[in-house]
Amino acid sequence: MPSIPLTVGFDLDMTLIDSRPGIRSVYLALARETGVPIDADLAVTRLGPPLEVELANWFPAERIAEAADRYRGMYRDYAIAETPAMPGAREAIAAVRERGGRVIVVTAKYGPNAERHVNHLGLAPDVVIGSLWAEGKAAALRDHAAGVYVGDHVGDVRGAVTAGALSVAVATGPCSADELRREGAHVVLPDLTGFPAWLDEHLATVV
Repeated sequence: MPSIPLTVGFDLDMTLIDSRPGIRSVYLALARETGVPIDADLAVTRLGPPLEVELANWFPAERIAEAADRYRGMYRDYAIAETPAMPGAREAIAAVRERGGRVIVVTAKYGPNAERHVNHLGLAPDVVIGSLWAEGKAAALRDHAAGVYVGDHVGDVRGAVTAGALSVAVATGPCSADELRREGAHVVLPDLTGFPAWLDEHLATVV
């Protein structure tokens, strides 16, 4: 084991959970309620940035805050039950725990809804920190001494690098493996199923 405590951070959407079906349902419900057309199928292809960034494609600026509040209020009823864990997510978290480590989730998602997802799926991280995006994730990663941050978006790579953490990227979201590498990811995996083996290799080099 490493000489310092092992703490691994994970992004949530498209890293630990496949949030596309649930988020699609919320967007469709929001469109019905507000009368504003939203291409939900398109929206779920670009998950990662804060909700307001996506809503700006559909709502005028003066309505974005109101739409975001309504979206977050509807989220529990439409998204939680429809959202599965990503392949390898439970095993990745278990791998950290089995090696004496802590698991934190740092996500752009609204914190209470992020908590609902991990509780519903029984993922049980030690800490969930929401409403942080890209470089903004760095402060939370530093506060919790995360030496590794795992995410699917180039914004996650920037957050890890800014924090001085090892960026482990999984090509399961909107960004390709090549995009993640170009952004500066130290490691790129096809998905989380390979994370436990990678973690063992990583720990062997830092003893």
